[in-house]
Amino acid sequence: MILPPATLGMLGGGQLGRFFVSAAHEMGYKVWVLDPDPHSPAGLIADRHLVAAYDDYVALDTLGSGCAAVTTEFENVPADTLDYLTKFIPVHPAASAVAVCQNRIAEKTFLADHGLPHGPFAVIRGEDDVRNANAGLFPAILKVARFGYDGKGQARVADRDEALAAFQHFKGEPCVLEKMLALDYEVSVVLARDEAGNVRAFPTGENRHRNGILDVTIAPARASA
Repeated sequence: MILPPATLGMLGGGQLGRFFVSAAHEMGYKVWVLDPDPHSPAGLIADRHLVAAYDDYVALDTLGSGCAAVTTEFENVPADTLDYLTKFIPVHPAASAVAVCQNRIAEKTFLADHGLPHGPFAVIRGEDDVRNANAGLFPAILKVARFGYDGKGQARVADRDEALAAFQHFKGEPCVLEKMLALDYEVSVVLARDEAGNVRAFPTGENRHRNGILDVTIAPARASA
């Protein structure tokens, strides 16, 4: 166990990181944040803010030598960065998990390969992939494989022509084309697993979005068991 007053490292200094820092401080931990933005929300209240890029190995060495463990606040920190830090200290989630989460093609393919339920989709790497996509996918949402969030890097497309136009607008970035599904609502289920493999779940959260951006989360969700 890593007990207070140990120092924990956080890659990313956004709002989620700030929540982490506040909670860790209440428990008696110190937190170092690595984020390139000198005004990042988490960095402003951290015990130490390393203003550096995520691939700055001097800064990563400092983080690795000064912290008992490191985590990340969002999925777009380079997996190579997490893999590098693993050589020095415990890093969770693992680089291999983050590598899947930060790429929609890898994420969807992972679900399909492991027989997990998922919506119909097609991998789009070129215009021919759009032309050859199953007509049953439309209407659909075209999403860039990397760095899209809060509705960014996404386009609702009614047919193949609109999908081609959206793909060109995304400058040929690899994408996934997802069939648009009728959803009652979205829920989030957050799990925690310790070194011994014990798993616990936080209360299920019901999410409401406004203009493609999360607006309100109700916990516990108003859902059946």
